[in-house]
Amino acid sequence: MDKKIPARTEVAAWDRWDLSALFPDETDWGKGLKSLETMGGNTAALAASFKPEEICFLKTLRAYSVYLQLDERLGYYAHLRSTEDEGDSDSRGRYARYIGVSTAGQAAWAWLAPTIQTMPESFTQGCIAKPAFADYAVFLAKLLRFKPHILSEKEERLLALQTEANQTSQETFGVLTNVDFNFGSIGTTEGARPLSQSTFPSFMRNKDRSLRRKAYRQFYAVYEKHKNALASLYAGSVKLDKYQAQARAYVSARDQALFPDKVPGAVYDNLVSTIGENLDVLHDYYRLRKQVLGLRELRHYDVYVPLVELKEGRRSYDQAVEIVTSALAPLGKEYVATLGAGLKDGWVDRYENKGKRSGAFSAGSFSGEPYILLNYKEDMLKDVFTMAHEGGHSMHSWYSARSNPFLSYNYTIFEAEVASTFNEQLVFAYLYDKSGTDEEKAYLLSSRIDDCIGTLFRQTMFAEYEDRTHAMIEAGEPLTVDSLRSEYGKLLRKYFGPTLVFEEVSDLESLRIPHFYNAFYVYKYATGISAARALAIKVLGGGKAEREAYFDFLRSGGSRFPIEALKAAGVDMASPEPVRLACAGFARDVTALKGLLGR
Repeated sequence: MDKKIPARTEVAAWDRWDLSALFPDETDWGKGLKSLETMGGNTAALAASFKPEEICFLKTLRAYSVYLQLDERLGYYAHLRSTEDEGDSDSRGRYARYIGVSTAGQAAWAWLAPTIQTMPESFTQGCIAKPAFADYAVFLAKLLRFKPHILSEKEERLLALQTEANQTSQETFGVLTNVDFNFGSIGTTEGARPLSQSTFPSFMRNKDRSLRRKAYRQFYAVYEKHKNALASLYAGSVKLDKYQAQARAYVSARDQALFPDKVPGAVYDNLVSTIGENLDVLHDYYRLRKQVLGLRELRHYDVYVPLVELKEGRRSYDQAVEIVTSALAPLGKEYVATLGAGLKDGWVDRYENKGKRSGAFSAGSFSGEPYILLNYKEDMLKDVFTMAHEGGHSMHSWYSARSNPFLSYNYTIFEAEVASTFNEQLVFAYLYDKSGTDEEKAYLLSSRIDDCIGTLFRQTMFAEYEDRTHAMIEAGEPLTVDSLRSEYGKLLRKYFGPTLVFEEVSDLESLRIPHFYNAFYVYKYATGISAARALAIKVLGGGKAEREAYFDFLRSGGSRFPIEALKAAGVDMASPEPVRLACAGFARDVTALKGLLGR
């Protein structure tokens, strides 16, 4: 753990991402923003002269694609710069300027979707079948599905104008928790250490239980102090989801969230119910954890400390890259060479700095590189897996952008979590195979079990919580601090089981999860690990055909709906079977760990 979190200006250039592939400098970005504004202003002329004729239609679609490509480049640059230091006023101003221009542009283009919807479907389908429209065929076919939910031109414009204001809850949550919150520092045997969003997980993994307890209580004391504001922000976000779903005539906010990916509600329900039927294997693990740690009571701050530790606990960034690229060798030379070069030469913003967004993400766009934000810690094996995980996202973007036209290159988040978690499975297999002792194997198994809990079980718990909170709002029940904590507390007890003893502040976790501001997202982590485990078994145990089927999935981008794309790769997510298999794999890992630990 670093003694001091550096300011952004103190971070070495080679430890930052190189965004020049998007824009060489601020001046060019500013010119691009002006161009976007001009293009948005010219849209009115396109609308006024539009006719449902092939030549005019093709010209309009080309202009729309060019506009969106520039908008994406500008947005990605502004977003990435804003995450470098969320307290930096220049970055916030830049992003605000982009949002303003982009929102106006969305409003200017709001006429297009309803216009296409009102054209004779025979005309649109005829265009889709022609080679000249090949770059737009998938986009048009998917757009036609939305016909029941597309409003009039005037109504679409009004909704588009709300885009900027709709960011308020999420942006305020991010600034409040990442910038304004002061968690203080924790005294350790090595001196005072800062407590932050990024360092909190390290404290939770520290073997000193008294230190874990202090960090846990000090961390949540800040959330306790701001609980009413946080609850109000989240309630506002859920109300917005309800409003948008009602405005577009969806049955519910969840129905609206699942519709674009053509994911049946049964997939979501199957996940929650199947995990619920298999919670006994998770509860068994917590009983094992309590025994191994030798505790009279297993507390919430005890569930993340490693059960098995190795002396060789530190890995430099370059060593992590070597592990990841070696583990992914079964995917071939092109994949490994491309990812390895990206991880070392400009794709990645590597380490924590003051104000930097916590966690990790990959931001892949059609233009530029598929960038990765990390907060890499040398003492956390999890961060090696995080590197592989985000690398999976980035390589998915790399293949998709090179295999599809712009309007159909962007794969869904549902699919993204498969590609990222797939990489984690290969890293585990590589490290486990290289293990020379039972202690190393137990360490890796324990780590994989904890990661599986975080991805399969924890994200399903989050998904169930989101389903409940949205159902409450849609039924006319208010979301308050007490009601949110009550619902979350029930789920904590359900998922962790009778072994765990919670603190009074444990249910405040419901107010600190950033993904809740992007509703019905988190379930995709759980479906992703289920699909990824099945695909990893196929690729590692199969031959060229299995690997090519996986690469066909990576290249498909947004050309197919996710359930269809995964079925072609060999996994049927419409069935609960992949989730059952993931639970069975988790149970086998727990049994193997018991054997290695002599329990």
